[in-house]
Amino acid sequence: MAGIPAPLVVVGNEKGGSGKTTVAIHLIAGAMSAGLRVGGIDLDHRQKSFSHFFENRARWAERAGKDYPLPRIAPVHASERETKSLAEGEDARRLASAVTELSAECDLIVVDCPGADTALGRAAHASASIIVTPMNDSFVDFDLLAGVDPETYEAKAPSVYAEFVWESRKRHMIERRKTIDWLVVRNRMGNIETRNQRRVTEALTKLSQRIGFRLAPGLSERVIYRELFPKGLTVLDLIEGKTKGITMGQIAARAEVRALLAALRLPQFSKVAVAV
Repeated sequence: MAGIPAPLVVVGNEKGGSGKTTVAIHLIAGAMSAGLRVGGIDLDHRQKSFSHFFENRARWAERAGKDYPLPRIAPVHASERETKSLAEGEDARRLASAVTELSAECDLIVVDCPGADTALGRAAHASASIIVTPMNDSFVDFDLLAGVDPETYEAKAPSVYAEFVWESRKRHMIERRKTIDWLVVRNRMGNIETRNQRRVTEALTKLSQRIGFRLAPGLSERVIYRELFPKGLTVLDLIEGKTKGITMGQIAARAEVRALLAALRLPQFSKVAVAV
């Protein structure tokens, strides 16, 4: 979009299995379905699931003879410099160069971070417009943000990751005079609220007020989010342009993706912040 810098949406935390890559992929898919030009950066050099998804998508598009939209993926390799300080400086420069390159032709850039503390992951968080932190909806994943009192279920001291995000946001404000929005996304929420889910909700709501993140529902536990991975497709590709044969599960999944996009509160997503 002319005149609006491309936001950098960084999907990250330091816990594996919370749905980071699934969220990142569907943010890109939703933006592309709205006709936006999207860039992607995969910082999980060990798993590379994010990159593999879009490689699968390109191959399937060629095989099926269809013109599925693709993001522009910019590779960013970790430095191999001899000291930690030199390596971290080079990592930050490489990431900044990739973001600058993508910003020239993209309306949005999405970064998928590894579930570990890495120099590139830290650089991405520090440069973000929005940090999206997915977590499974349980106290097992709550530890990602803070400890929990076993009797009262009250949040205790913020985690190392939460402290890191806080410092990144503070430094960003000092250096750039801009705020980093922080969105915690609750994945795999059940359709029926349980007592445990209510406790998680109460604890997260109090913690959000304490350390300054926004809370949003993410993607439920649905087979549709996983079964299309080998083809590089999403539920949005399945039902695009269809008027018949759409299942209630597919409609619900599309609604979840669009709600997630709307939760980012970006002008670039005004086209997709509509009722399904």
